[in-house]
Amino acid sequence: MSILSLKSVSKSFGALTVTDDASFDVPQGQALGIIGPNGAGKSTLFNLITGNIRADQGRIHFDGRDITKVSAMERCLTGIGRSFQIPQPFEKLTVYENLLVAATHGRNMSERAVRDDCIDVLERTELIGRANTPAGQLSLLERKRLELSRAMATQPKLLLLDEIAGGLTEGECQALIGTIKDVHAQGVTIIWIEHVLHALTSVVERLLVLDFGKVIGLGDPQQIMASQEVREIYLGIDV
Repeated sequence: MSILSLKSVSKSFGALTVTDDASFDVPQGQALGIIGPNGAGKSTLFNLITGNIRADQGRIHFDGRDITKVSAMERCLTGIGRSFQIPQPFEKLTVYENLLVAATHGRNMSERAVRDDCIDVLERTELIGRANTPAGQLSLLERKRLELSRAMATQPKLLLLDEIAGGLTEGECQALIGTIKDVHAQGVTIIWIEHVLHALTSVVERLLVLDFGKVIGLGDPQQIMASQEVREIYLGIDV
């Protein structure tokens, strides 16, 4: 069963086509990785899924519902959560307070109703020991964990991760991979944009390749990375 389905989705800004007839399905519970060169349209695709921008053509279905014209807020409430490439927490609020904001607005519930869930998320993302620390005092890895935590606080059925491993050391990256694997093991469907390929391929079951807004490959990660077209376009190798 597919939790997300895109059918012939296109988006242009003037003469520039950033998403070109994109079609793919994401089965419930799967982890899908998205790769492509800079400017390939990866973040635009996320914005189309979350409703931050509207598609010019095509349809988007989520959890059995056509959400093509649904607002970004309503998509969040129905179970689409997202992290951003550059963490931008409320730096003067504590880690726990950051989660409260995400949970109350992302689920349209009271603080009392979401408190226990926020604590549970902090334990799962290994931030419980920093719960009362202002977000502005966190290390980069902790900020990445907080970005993941804020997305998880909305209790998403579909979690979109945007280059969450970028800028981390190898040790930090491995620590974050462990947390993402734990989240995925609990049944959360994940779509992950990432340039750190070894991190991505250690988690995802399928890879999707974008180039100039067009899907040029989708399938088993090893087969995709062995493709001549992918190696030429993404890795810059003339095979």
